[in-house]
Amino acid sequence: MGSCCSVASGRGTVGLPEMPLTARGMPRFVETVEIPGGVARLGTSQPIHQGDGESPQSLVRLKPFRMDAAAVTNRRFAEFVNATGFETETERFGWSFVFYDMLPADMSSLAAVGTDWWRCVDGACWKEPEGPGSKIEGREDHPVTHVTWNDAAAFAKWAGGRLPTEAEWEHAARGGLTDPMFPWGDQEPDDVDFMPCNVWQGQFPNRNTGADGFRWVAPARSFAPNGYGLYNMAGNTWEWTADRWSVRSLAKASKADNFNATAHNERVMKGGSFLCHRSYCYRYRIAARHPNTTDTSTSHIGFRLAYDSVST
Repeated sequence: MGSCCSVASGRGTVGLPEMPLTARGMPRFVETVEIPGGVARLGTSQPIHQGDGESPQSLVRLKPFRMDAAAVTNRRFAEFVNATGFETETERFGWSFVFYDMLPADMSSLAAVGTDWWRCVDGACWKEPEGPGSKIEGREDHPVTHVTWNDAAAFAKWAGGRLPTEAEWEHAARGGLTDPMFPWGDQEPDDVDFMPCNVWQGQFPNRNTGADGFRWVAPARSFAPNGYGLYNMAGNTWEWTADRWSVRSLAKASKADNFNATAHNERVMKGGSFLCHRSYCYRYRIAARHPNTTDTSTSHIGFRLAYDSVST
């Protein structure tokens, strides 16, 4: 993709294994919050990345729904794996993308073409995030990463939920505010006043000061939640949504992009990550969006679930 936001693996589709019927069911208690329905905004009238289809802003009507207060964690994903024996696509492929600064200086790895801060690491997966020998012990409450869209969909089916639509995700991220740029309002985070989010401080990709307390992924419940009680809806890890990627434009170039996105089975990601910075990847805004193929996994992509409200 040529950005810090994502890289496309191009690994090809692999069929997901069937999970035993007895393995499906809700894991132990998970905090969810009620998101009210009604007329919601999708997109923005002041786009930053024109080619991403952030505009035009539209109004959509949503039913009430529930959403995980935080991204799915390593602990919760481990419960799923232990209950079902599920093997992620990354484990079957045998490698995943890891941000270079997360790796030992003497570790040999292949750089991604055009985005050499991404390294193709053999053996990197959700339980060994930086490759063989790395562990999630001590990071049980961090968002699970190195999960593809297909992995997230499989987890959602087991957990009795689903991936949120892009409109649901934006509506929830606004936290009851009318049309804020960020989940907390319009105040721009910077390298000093970083606000309640984990984004890059310094000069991407070579200098990361970690002024917000985190150089990489932060725990899923870091910083103050938004008005609905949702944590880290900006920065930290990208979150998969249910929606297929398309650009809301009639321009010829956009039509071509949409055709390619359909051909490559791309889905919408929201929220940005700890690698985002205004100078390079200004996508931790609510209306920002980015595509990736359903078989892509990296050290900065996770997800959270939505659930149909019992009142609907």
